[in-house]
Amino acid sequence: MLDVVTLGSWLEFAIRWLHVITAIAWIGSSFYFIALDLGLHRDRVLPSGADGEEWQVHGGGFYHIQKYMVAPENMPGDLTWFKWESYATWLSGVALLAVVYYWGAEFYLIDRQIMDISVPVAICISMSSLAVGWLIYDALCKSPLRKNATTLMMTLFVILVAISFAYAQVFTGRAALLHVGAVTATIMTANVFLVIIPNQKVVVADLIAGRQPDPEYGRIAKLRSTHNNYLTLPVIFLMLSNHYPLAFATENNWIIASLVFLMGVTIRHFFNSMHARKGRPWWTWGLTALIFAAIMWLSTAPIQGADDADKAMHGAAARFASADGFDEVQNIVLGRCSMCHAPDPGWPGLHWAPKGVRLDTPAQIAGQAREIYLQSGLTHAMPPANLSWMEQSEREAIIAWYDAATGG
Repeated sequence: MLDVVTLGSWLEFAIRWLHVITAIAWIGSSFYFIALDLGLHRDRVLPSGADGEEWQVHGGGFYHIQKYMVAPENMPGDLTWFKWESYATWLSGVALLAVVYYWGAEFYLIDRQIMDISVPVAICISMSSLAVGWLIYDALCKSPLRKNATTLMMTLFVILVAISFAYAQVFTGRAALLHVGAVTATIMTANVFLVIIPNQKVVVADLIAGRQPDPEYGRIAKLRSTHNNYLTLPVIFLMLSNHYPLAFATENNWIIASLVFLMGVTIRHFFNSMHARKGRPWWTWGLTALIFAAIMWLSTAPIQGADDADKAMHGAAARFASADGFDEVQNIVLGRCSMCHAPDPGWPGLHWAPKGVRLDTPAQIAGQAREIYLQSGLTHAMPPANLSWMEQSEREAIIAWYDAATGG
């Protein structure tokens, strides 16, 4: 018989599925139109009066695409709008945020060692911060900085760094990175809902009324669309980060989140330059690799020299069980972890051990040595939100035990 926990898990799965599907549709159309716009041949005099054209082949046929700047002379009767992909992605994302982080706030949103706040306060901070992020960004785009795209982007990056740091001082590491992605996604969807689509509707209304559309509306919409293009890849990284403790559960998680935005710029710069026929700046991949290497180093920097986590684990359980410090680690795990990772979890609402991992016997603990080291020693991913109050000295004991077993 289905209970609340089971139904909640499937609800989360269904919403996540919807979120991924709609995000694919939105990102796909966004990338396509940016590539199309950059690749248009604008050096041709077209009888139609269009600003540029491109021929494409796909699905067994040829497409002849033309772009009008600012608009065609007459309003077409079958105009297709690209907006619902964006709206559906944001709405499903907010629903997922509510199901996972609001419903499970004690597990995933609040870490009382970071900030001791109640669930309602944490939820209010979460919701209001999304709106505040948009208001700050929108004000920047309407300020004198809008006249210099590079300066505007650099200022936006500084703001995103500040936002990343602020979230890390309030929420769990998992929730902090997720919220950096959420506030960025909110900016992107608000660009579509509050700027791009309304501006296009003004142009359409002018055409219907027989007026000459103001090109400024198109310029503003193009700027916001370009911002969305550069923000897309960081948002995807941040949305996936909650599955990887080395990204979210370290002291440097806010720096990692900040550097991800730089990687988004370098990667998109390569493809945008290629689509615009301005060459292939391969140096961007080298810079991206350097940034990613810095991110990997930052994920373990607080405890350098203890990350020999990738050594072969085949038949190693006995070695871990006999390593110096195992008795102490066994007591730590039994006291801090086994109330959930047991055949009959003692934590309210849990009906089975999370991910099927049991840690109630010496053999099971030794067999999960690498994950214990990764999630409770090297990072603070477990226990969730440190609900069982694992001490730093206990985490250091786990690291020392793992090093003793692996020779690290």
